[in-house]
Parts: sequence; C-alpha cells; structure tokens
Amino acid sequence: MNINKTSATAMIAVLFYLAGCNQSQQAAPTAPPAAAPTTAADSSAAAIDAAIASTARLPSDSAQDEWRKPKEVLSFLGARPGMHVLDYFSAGGYYTELLSRIVGEQGQVIAYNNAPYLKFAKDEPQQRYGASRLANVAQLTTPPGELTVTPGSLDAALFVMSYHDLYWKLKDPDWGSIDPAQALAKLVAGLKPGAVVVVVDHVARAGGDTAETVDALHRIDPAVIRRDFEAAGLQFDGESMALRHATDDHTKPVFDPSVQHRTDQVIYRFRKP
Repeated sequence: MNINKTSATAMIAVLFYLAGCNQSQQAAPTAPPAAAPTTAADSSAAAIDAAIASTARLPSDSAQDEWRKPKEVLSFLGARPGMHVLDYFSAGGYYTELLSRIVGEQGQVIAYNNAPYLKFAKDEPQQRYGASRLANVAQLTTPPGELTVTPGSLDAALFVMSYHDLYWKLKDPDWGSIDPAQALAKLVAGLKPGAVVVVVDHVARAGGDTAETVDALHRIDPAVIRRDFEAAGLQFDGESMALRHATDDHTKPVFDPSVQHRTDQVIYRFRKP
C-alpha cells in the first residue's frame, strides 16, 4: 500500500490529538459520592449506643445492662437527642442517666419518685445527680395523685418494672392510697400529641385481684396494663419481645433467686393521639 508523505503526517497528527483527548478525559477529577443523609433513626441509635458505652456512668450500672437490655428498651421508646422524657418511679436512676446522656443539652429528663421510692433508692440519687453531675435531670418527688407536669411538654415517658406499684397497698403512711387512673390522667396531661409511653413490667397470670397479685408477687397481668393505658386515652402502639422469658414461673415473687433478673417481662408502647 502506498502512503504519501502528506497523508502520513496528517494521520500522525490525528493520532496525537486523540491520545491527548483520552489523557484529558482520564485526568478529569471524579466528584466524591454524596454522603447519605442522617436520619432520626440513625441519630437515635448512635446516641443510645454512646450512652450505654459511656465510661462516665456509675460503676454499678454496666453490670445491669445484660439483664435489663437497655438498648432494646430505649430503641423501642425512640429515645433521641433533644427529647423531654419522664422516668416514672425512677428509683436510683439507672434509666434516668442513660436518658440524660441520650437527650443531651437540648433535652431534659424528669426523675420522678414518690417519697418511699426515693427512700428505697438510698444514696444512689445523690451519687448520680449530686454536684450537677447530670445537669439536664430534674428530680421531682411527690405522690402520684399530685404529679404536676407542664401540659403538653413531654415527648415520652418510661415505666420500668414500676407500673404495678400503682396498685400496691403498702402499709406506709408516706405511700398513701394511689388511684392508678388518677395517676395516669396526671401523666397523660403532660404528654405532647404523638408522645409515647413505654411500660416494662413483670408478667403475672391472667385474672385474679390485681392488688393482691402485686402485693404477693410484684407482678401484673399485661391485660390490666393495656386496659388502663387505653382507658387513659392512649393508643396501643406495639410490643417488644426483648424481655420475654418463657421458662419463668409466673407464680413466684420477682425477688425469688430462681427468677430474679430472669422474669418474663412485657414491653408495651402507647401513643397519645
């Protein structure tokens, strides 16, 4: 094949031009992929994990994590930064501290007790809240029938193994007579529309007198919980099975060594319309 000098020169020029274009295309910078947006669920999960992992918690707290399963409970509650939460009958404040760390500076936790519950907690509240250790926690101590919360101020409330005590007929003048319906009405008034309440409690067999069952076993029939909260105007919003223990003997007191920390526990969530 005969190629004259002019044609050869033109072909070489075209090849160099195409090579240059190819190098230019390869050298063009590639934009990094856009970061995935942070969702409320992501924020909640990260805050819960960080709270549980905190080395600043009281030394005795982490030993309880295995049987309390706080990640599952607090995830079911939807705990997240900025929330205002009431920890009902918070006692020594195990859950109050976790909530405090989750809601952060923009949130608040009310550690609510009556006088006997606070007495039962001994010096733990002072260890936990003294010297403004948890600055976003407000302690509130008053009988359940006199509980006053700013109307529509709460995003959530949490009962952990304590709702049954509203039925307890404790022979203590400081305990007084508690009407569960009245106590719930006081709480519900403080909830925002859409706010949730999570109740964790020891399961009792169905039927029987609730007050007698509570006095003897510190357990409650889950049907009573659901009945009471729905009667208070809240909607049933789901159940978590995280603390169900099928081998639990529902006839034993919860402090019996054979079942303590391994009782069958119901976890219900209710929502204010």
